[in-house]
Amino acid sequence: MIMLAALLLSGCLQTDDRTTIVVQRFFGECGAVYGTSTDVATAESECGILMTMINAFEAANPDVRVKINVVAWPGYPQLSAQFAAGDPPDLVTMHQSVISDYQARGLLDPMDGLLAQAGITAEDFTAAGRAGVIKDGQIYAMPWDTVGGLFHINTALMAEAGLMREGRPILPESPEQLLDHARHFRAATGKPYLIQAQVNDPATHVRNLYTYLLAQDAQIFPDARTIRINTPRAREIVKLLRTIHADGLTTRSQDFSAATQAFTNGEGGIFPVGTWMIGPYEEEARTPGRPLYNSYAVMPYPSLYGRPAAFVDGHAWIMPKRKRSDPELRAISRFLGFLAERNYDWTRTGHLPAFKSVLDLPQFEALPHRGDIAAMAATGGQLPAYVQRQSAIQGLLAEEIEAAVTGLKPVDTALEDAERRVNELLSQML
Repeated sequence: MIMLAALLLSGCLQTDDRTTIVVQRFFGECGAVYGTSTDVATAESECGILMTMINAFEAANPDVRVKINVVAWPGYPQLSAQFAAGDPPDLVTMHQSVISDYQARGLLDPMDGLLAQAGITAEDFTAAGRAGVIKDGQIYAMPWDTVGGLFHINTALMAEAGLMREGRPILPESPEQLLDHARHFRAATGKPYLIQAQVNDPATHVRNLYTYLLAQDAQIFPDARTIRINTPRAREIVKLLRTIHADGLTTRSQDFSAATQAFTNGEGGIFPVGTWMIGPYEEEARTPGRPLYNSYAVMPYPSLYGRPAAFVDGHAWIMPKRKRSDPELRAISRFLGFLAERNYDWTRTGHLPAFKSVLDLPQFEALPHRGDIAAMAATGGQLPAYVQRQSAIQGLLAEEIEAAVTGLKPVDTALEDAERRVNELLSQML
């Protein structure tokens, strides 16, 4: 009887003969809210928008099953373990600055042909998007956005300091003017001109340094094993950062959470932080009674040296190297094409689009502040494609720059130590 029951039960079970692709992503977990939603237009947040897109893709492609692996940010330790086990996913969200670490070791498949099947070419990407995904002349990822530092501005305090003109903030056009503005702002408001996350946020000072070196077309990494950071240009930039700190023109000893709270509470004029904060701050600006109410603007970093520039990164979709069937490859191509067609919805997170066509959409231009920051899709620059271990390099540079800014080390010594430490790291690369 038990055997008969088992046979009858097995006959009732249905097999899932859909083509399965495994998609691994960060951006958090939001299944309780968006687990079954397919209405992309009404979704909010990075997690909500992406999960809804994936649900909508499955609904529109019933022959494809998308299996989702949600990993804690940034997910690279888990990915490395999957490579070691010989079972990586089909598609993975990855920061563009990390792609070289995997591509240089032959762990990623180029995606030119797969994207071409979806009707996507490199010419469709913004300049910043292309820079982040092309390695050795091939496309190794589909760019998903561009992220970078912006000046988030409290316009009420800027008005109090007389630094508004026709409803727009007046930003400095030279290092000397920056210091003049900052000192005038402090005298007029009693508050620091800048709010900065200088504790446990290595991106802060490194982003500033890279941005203004790129603005001067400095060759920061002349080759894959050498950084050139102990230079007159770098010393001038770090000395400016040190003066800002020493003269009390910025907040001090704040981590990211404290700096974020300080800005929303109106405790300073400008918070240089990423595109991803536009949404939360815009919400504050629409809330009556809050310090930012009707008093919020966003602009790219001011051009203090050379040409307009911004050091940027971005998220992308990479394809780990593994054997795949033709149906699996076709499903992946369809999935990427589906996402690409909805890149506008992703920009509602605050990130800039990776596709040029989105920049011209009326609905994109209508999003808050996008017209003020869209130029960064063209002016944004990254490190050369051959630079590996960018996150580790950022950590080393941050330690030394922080020591210089806070006065623990002379600027020359800090930059000399930074250059030596990074070159030692790069010398160990395979």
